[in-house]
Amino acid sequence: MGALLPSVAIATAVVVLVFRFLGRLSSPPELKPALQDSTPPIPHPLGERLVKALPQGSVLLLHRDGELFRQSLSTYFARQERDVIQAVIVQPRTTQEVSTAIQILKGEHQRRQSSGAMSDDVLFAVRGGGQSPLTGAASAKGGVLIDLTHFREVMVAEDRESVVIGAGSRWGDVSRILDELNLGVVGGRSADVGVGGFTLGGGISFFTPRYGLACSNVIAYEVVLASGEIVTATASSHPELWRALKGGSNNFGVVTRFTVRCFLSSPIWSGYIYAPGSQCSKALLALHDSVKRMDPKSSGAEVDSYAAGAIVCDVYLQPIGMRLLALQLAYTKTPESPKKWPAFWQRSGFSALWRYWSTHRVQSVTSAVEEVNRGCWPSKRSSFGTTTIKNDLATIMAARNVFREATASLRKVEGSMWTMVVQPLLPSWTAKGDPNVIGVHESTDEPLIVVNLSIDWDGAHNDEYVYSVVRGILDKVNAIAEANGTSHSYRYLNYCEKWQCPLVGYGEQNLEFLRKIGQQYDPDGLFQTGCTGGFKLGPSSASVD
Repeated sequence: MGALLPSVAIATAVVVLVFRFLGRLSSPPELKPALQDSTPPIPHPLGERLVKALPQGSVLLLHRDGELFRQSLSTYFARQERDVIQAVIVQPRTTQEVSTAIQILKGEHQRRQSSGAMSDDVLFAVRGGGQSPLTGAASAKGGVLIDLTHFREVMVAEDRESVVIGAGSRWGDVSRILDELNLGVVGGRSADVGVGGFTLGGGISFFTPRYGLACSNVIAYEVVLASGEIVTATASSHPELWRALKGGSNNFGVVTRFTVRCFLSSPIWSGYIYAPGSQCSKALLALHDSVKRMDPKSSGAEVDSYAAGAIVCDVYLQPIGMRLLALQLAYTKTPESPKKWPAFWQRSGFSALWRYWSTHRVQSVTSAVEEVNRGCWPSKRSSFGTTTIKNDLATIMAARNVFREATASLRKVEGSMWTMVVQPLLPSWTAKGDPNVIGVHESTDEPLIVVNLSIDWDGAHNDEYVYSVVRGILDKVNAIAEANGTSHSYRYLNYCEKWQCPLVGYGEQNLEFLRKIGQQYDPDGLFQTGCTGGFKLGPSSASVD
């Protein structure tokens, strides 16, 4: 036993070092939005109109409410979004107030169109949770922000079969209430992720293998249209709009509330494995094998839909030059033996990985999503980017190699953490629930692997370099997948960078359907050219990447 002590001591020291680093990232110094001194306090032309039309306290003006502006901007996840300075922030408390604001914005949009004064000036943006790291995803530089922060209600129906969720809620808000009632929904896997953007972009959940995507479990949407009209879109009222919102992003109006199916739920088994980066190959092999066991074509009736898709993270910690494997596993009901791994995961290659530490335990959904949230680092600069491949082991390993080659020489990007996240998305999952427009189960019957890059760093001077590296990695992975015949056009909208075109990956028929609905409900294109953020419907000549 004595011969093992040095290796144990080294492993312990590494774990302490890593967790100190992760702790430093998760508790960054307070970074106040700058409200640059160079920004002149010039009133926005719509500011006073909005102040007069809306109740007192609902409108913040840059030239008047500096400290309140800082407080609002500090709720964005990524530093890039915190640095975007809008001129007016509208914080409505009712759907009618949203409608009033939209009507004023629509009038300005029409004025610009008729006068030929359309410019690069951003008119407005809509923010739910503000979690997207993309600059302009939910911010309007020099324009008007509709901030849904007061739409945070979570109201369970008397029959306990549905719940109304305000579009400004975050998934931790939702799970804290539902856990007390032994209920669950197909929601986000991280506590601070916003309900609105997550759901409109599709929404992959711990519960997706059992119930489908989040968007496919929305019974009704309360929507403020471009005209200011307030409608409720369901399977029987505005049914085409209802379907278009199931993956169609923010192209059709401001969604203020979602009515979502709920179901009986108990504590789940969830947690992380932290292991040396050398274990990554074994983890990816285990992922590949577990996906085959999740595929009804391979496993038939033996599929265990309580097993959530594994999330394998290959992490490069630039400040200490170290690679780490972070592996998230979940099982969405309480195992028969709570102190043991569920049988599905015990039979997988994940159980044999050498690890520094494992956090797996039976816990509430709230506890599970809060644990995932601790792996996020707000107020740093951040970038996403994604692609999709088939569950082909050679292509998965090649993607890992491309990532590692690209990150081997990134010492110049200070304070950075580079992560390649690999997780499954099966057509059998996306086919569950109500019809959506993402097109996965219509285009293939083969299991897919979503490859996501997630980067955090310091310093705006590094932005363009980071973006170029992310795009270069994805271009190489796509080229390899094309050569191997293992590529797929789908791009998970919630992981896309601004240069990607996820709606094209839904397939031509679905995209044309979305364009038709956009023209029907927003003929003047308010949400196409007046509203920033999301991914627009675009011309027919758009390409996937």
